[in-house]
Amino acid sequence: MRILVTNDDGVHAEGIRALVTVAREFGEVKAVAPDRERSACGHAMTMRDPLRVTASRIEGVEAYAVSGLPVDCVNVGLTLAWPDGCDLVLSGINNGPNLGFDATYSGTVAGAMEGTINGVRSVAVSMAVFADGAPYHFETGATWLRENLTWLSTVDLPPLTFFNVNVPAIAYPELEGHRVVPMGQRVYKDRVERREDPWGRPYYWQGGVVVMRPDIPDTDVWAVSCGHVAVTPITLDWTDHATLARLR
Repeated sequence: MRILVTNDDGVHAEGIRALVTVAREFGEVKAVAPDRERSACGHAMTMRDPLRVTASRIEGVEAYAVSGLPVDCVNVGLTLAWPDGCDLVLSGINNGPNLGFDATYSGTVAGAMEGTINGVRSVAVSMAVFADGAPYHFETGATWLRENLTWLSTVDLPPLTFFNVNVPAIAYPELEGHRVVPMGQRVYKDRVERREDPWGRPYYWQGGVVVMRPDIPDTDVWAVSCGHVAVTPITLDWTDHATLARLR
């Protein structure tokens, strides 16, 4: 199996090393990732600047650092690393959760999305850590993925569908298994804060307090809160078919 690995935390991130280590047990691996952190870039693409590519190595495999975003990295990877195509795109392992609506902001999820657009089976993997300074437990994500990558990469899926996986950042023996669940709700309250610089000029800092809804059962937020790995199939067809039929 030919595997393209990418992420949004950068080519030197700990998570991509863990992902490459697992992936090379399943086939030939090449990694193409941003040359620096590109978190929360969503499904953006570089259009008006050249992309610079630097050869590198990750855990002994061929790798490239790209002066762009995860979408750029997947497209460069399919041009430079795998010009004849590949069988699987793995994006991650992200150092933080991509639950609920976060999937729309995530560069990690965008990497899997772009792989899917290019007709390649794709999986995004993230570690769901919620406290500053808490360990990411990438080893837990790597172990779970090692045990489950075969079915993730072979199970029958509809066209334009990929997997978004969130692993609780806990020790592996503490995992409660995994659940295949829909997206839940993870939103931000008081997102934009007004501040002043030392000269009294206002500026605005975007972030906000995360509001999670683990009380909504059988969602990715609920599953991770209960110690389960959350596996969410996401489709690129955003059409609301029920409303479409009603309006027609």
